[in-house]
Order: sequence, then structure tokens, then C-alpha cells
Amino acid sequence: MKTAAIIGGGVIGGGWAARFLLNGWNVRVFDPDPEAERKIGEVLANARRSLPSLYDKALPAEGELTFHAEMADAVADAAWIQESVPERLDLKHKIHAQIQAHAPESAVIGSSTSGFKPSELNAEGARVVVAHPFNPVYLLPLVELVGDAETCAQAADLLREVGMYPLTVRKEIDAHIADRLLEAVWREGLWLIKDGICTTEELDESIRMGFGLRWAQMGLFETYRIAGGEAGMKHFMAQFGPALKWPWTKLMDVPEFTGELVDLIAGQSDAQSGHMPIRALERLRDDNLVGMMRALKKSGSGAGGVINSHEATLPVPDAVELPVTVSRPVPQSWTDYNGHMNEAHYTEASAQATDRFMEMIGCDAAYIAAGGSYFTVENHVRFLDELHEGDALTVTTQVLTGEGKKMHLFHRLSGPEGKLAATVETLLLHMDLNARGTSLPSPEVADKLASFAAAHAGLPLPEGAGRHVGQRG
Repeated sequence: MKTAAIIGGGVIGGGWAARFLLNGWNVRVFDPDPEAERKIGEVLANARRSLPSLYDKALPAEGELTFHAEMADAVADAAWIQESVPERLDLKHKIHAQIQAHAPESAVIGSSTSGFKPSELNAEGARVVVAHPFNPVYLLPLVELVGDAETCAQAADLLREVGMYPLTVRKEIDAHIADRLLEAVWREGLWLIKDGICTTEELDESIRMGFGLRWAQMGLFETYRIAGGEAGMKHFMAQFGPALKWPWTKLMDVPEFTGELVDLIAGQSDAQSGHMPIRALERLRDDNLVGMMRALKKSGSGAGGVINSHEATLPVPDAVELPVTVSRPVPQSWTDYNGHMNEAHYTEASAQATDRFMEMIGCDAAYIAAGGSYFTVENHVRFLDELHEGDALTVTTQVLTGEGKKMHLFHRLSGPEGKLAATVETLLLHMDLNARGTSLPSPEVADKLASFAAAHAGLPLPEGAGRHVGQRG
């Protein structure tokens, strides 16, 4: 099991701790703040609630989280060391020197700096690369890497292991890539509010009701390519390029941060969302991000593609006597106005269990691409108990019939403490995807399915099972 050392346990450091911990790493934290453990605990609570909801496979078992009073103890044997102290160059130089004095030579040392260049960070002999994440670190995949090419490549490999998207910046520059774009929007926003054009709420609505939604799945240039119509980007640039010379922007000017302007913006911000505590706002943000990112999984666009790639590396359960085919928390998006899991998602969970079992018998993505698959022809669901947001959901799968074209499965959906919440019987037929008709499975798939059916033949079933979607045997 790998170890990550987190130096500085604020919002960003806590997010890094959660990202590594929930992906199975041991995490050691060094932060002299007496409140560090509490603060990181609150970040972890949010992460445990949201990150597993992105996935349809179980994440690895959590690593061990420890807090250390000595830098040397925190960084010993660490594969990754992340510095997330405040944006003061003198402080970073001091911390980097302490890290380097005790860190293993093989460790990646990353800085969460949002603005400093590697040449500035390493001016006093450190070997740090920029590893700039985005808040919340445990959900958003982007990390901007800047620095030594070999170290950045090593860092990128480790970051992919924990489900992140490393973007290596080609040349060092103040504020890297994303923050330069954010600052441009921020500057314009300050002027629009100062000049009375809009309030903070109205400006935010212009983003989240419009281009913010487009950017989440296509970014800036791909969005504009579509705006150019069939002629594409060249047409868009020819049409709108001249407008860049018009006096629309105050990009290089910054309004003076007078007390009056600060009070104006702070007052509008309080009116906009001051009725919600910060932790409630964080949970709202996380729920929305999970919902959008899960939607992007279907197309594989943007962050959805990163989740799909990471999920593909998560282990498939072993073929034990009664295999666990789903192990996950109940996502927030699966619950309804009554606060419990909606009935449609009991079927969705069973469908995930069927997909996982198909992989176990060799009916995986490659098999399906070659033209074979199983199609569901009938389901029978029995609702036995409630499941709620965040509950641990486990599904085990039993084969009732596995011969010829037929696969008849029995899924048990259990909640906390193993209490049976539902059962789903599923009858499937093997299909030739090219002929669009039923067919026999490959001998390899048929043999694996038959071996499960034989192993499960003597296992008991709850009363009433095996009579709804075809008889057992």
C-alpha cells in the first residue's frame, strides 16, 4: 500500500488527503494547526459521501489516516508528498527545505500553488513540481503539472491511479492555465458589479444557466467550433474575431479594492447565499458535481471519461461461491422525496450486478464488441426494506439456470449490517448482435456460466424465488 504525506491540512490539503485515502493509500498529515484533525475530518465526511457515488464499482478499502507532529515522521517512505501551505514564497521555501531534508529520493514532491512557477519554488535548491488541483480535490479530476519532465511523468502515473486527470503544462507561466482563465472572468466580473451592471447573483446566473453548462462537457474551443456551424472554427473566427478589437473588455485593468467595493460584493454575496452554512453549500456543490459527472460518464465526455478510465482499473470481484457483484454506497441521486432509494434504482443496481457477473463469465466489453451479449427479457423485483443516501449497498448474485441460450440470475440487495433490502430475479437470453437474434454463447462463456450454475444449485432461496421468470433448473 502506497503512502502520501500531506503538508498543510486546510481545504486543499484536506481534499488531497481524502483523494488518496479513499483510493486506498495510507495518508500522513503534518500541520501544526491544532484544529487540523477536525478540519480534515469535515472534508473527509463530505468526500466519503460524494466520491464513491461517482463509481459503479467499489473503491479500494480506505487506507490509514494519521497525524504527525514531526515532518520527518510524516514524509518517511512516502511515494507522494503534497505541500498545500499558504501562497507565500518565503514560507514555501522554508517548508520545501524541511521536506527535502527527510523525504525519500524516489518521492514526488508536489506543490498546490495556484500561481508560482517551478523555477521560483526551486530557487533555493528544492526539487518540487507544481501539482495544482481544483477544489474539491476529492471530486474534480484536473491537476496541472509543471516542472521537470521526468518527475511530471512519474507524477502523472500516480495521479491516474487515484482517478485524477494530470494535465502537463508545456511551459512554466505565472498561474499556469486554468487560473489565468479564471482570473480573466474574475476581473470582468468585478468591473460589472462595481459599475452596477449586475449583482453577484445575476453574474453567477449568467454562468450557470448558460456557458458554464457548455464548458463542463466541451470546453471553450470545441464549443466555439460548433458555433461556427458546418464551416467550423475558421468560420467562427472570421465572424467573431474582429469583435476582439472592440472596447468590450477591461481585462488589463483591476478596480481598486476599496472598502466600499468590498462591502458591496460581500453584501451581495451574503444576500445571495448567506442563508446557507458553508458545509451545506459544500454538500450542495458536491451533489451537483456528482450528478453532472455521472451524466458525463454515459458519453465519456470531459470528467466522465476520466471516471470511466479509472473505474476500469478497479478490481472485479473474485468468482467465489456467491460472488459480490455490487459494493457501493447509495448515491444521493438515487433517493427520492421520501428520502429513500427510488424503486427504479433497485432495478438499476441489479442491472449493474448483471453487468458485473457477465464480465466474470467472460461476456465483457471485448466479447460484446465481437458480437455477443445477453439481453434482459424479464425482471421480478421484491421490495423488502428501505435504503437511504450513503447506505452501504451490497449485491450478491446466484445463478438459477445457466444452460443453452438462457441465463437466470437471482440478485440479493443488502443494506447496512447485511439486512436484505430487495431481491431481483432476472431472465436473460444470449444474443447475436450482428444477426439481432438469439444464439448460443461461446463455449468459454457457456462453460463458466455452467460452473457457476452447478456450484449454486444447492443454495437455498427465499420463499417465492425462482417462480416468476422461469422455473429453476
